[in-house]
Amino acid sequence: MIMNVRLISSVLLTGLIVAGVPLSARQTPAPAPARAVTLTVNDPVGDKMNYSLSQIVAKPGEKLRVRLVSIAQTPKIVMAHNWVLLKLGTDIKAFIDAAANARATDFIPPAMKGQIIAELPLAGPGEKFEVTFTAPKVPGSYPYVCTFAGHYAAGMRGMLVVK
Repeated sequence: MIMNVRLISSVLLTGLIVAGVPLSARQTPAPAPARAVTLTVNDPVGDKMNYSLSQIVAKPGEKLRVRLVSIAQTPKIVMAHNWVLLKLGTDIKAFIDAAANARATDFIPPAMKGQIIAELPLAGPGEKFEVTFTAPKVPGSYPYVCTFAGHYAAGMRGMLVVK
């Protein structure tokens, strides 16, 4: 009986080595799921427009899933909202100025696409969009903005604080 157990073990061991599976192979744990963050947007209250969260805090390299939900009633052609996360050091005024003239590309200036870390498209009434991305590894305050013409100036902005 002991001989049969040794023979079977030897055959299995040989099969693993031949199959290319190292003896020390261990299962690696599944990566942590992305942390969900939901931002809602509405028609302006008075003259103020904003995201439901003006700040998102994340750890360096943390995986995030940001969802934008529009509960606005105004038709999308007149008023829509997006979410654009910018790199550190981006000239926000220059980006927003360029975005105002980029209706054909949904207010995302093509020449400044390299300044974007993550983005969500324009959302109209009842629309929901989400994006999954990894927070930057460098600590800092990364601005996020709505690039629809006039919305940044009206208050649609916030910060992803990586610390």
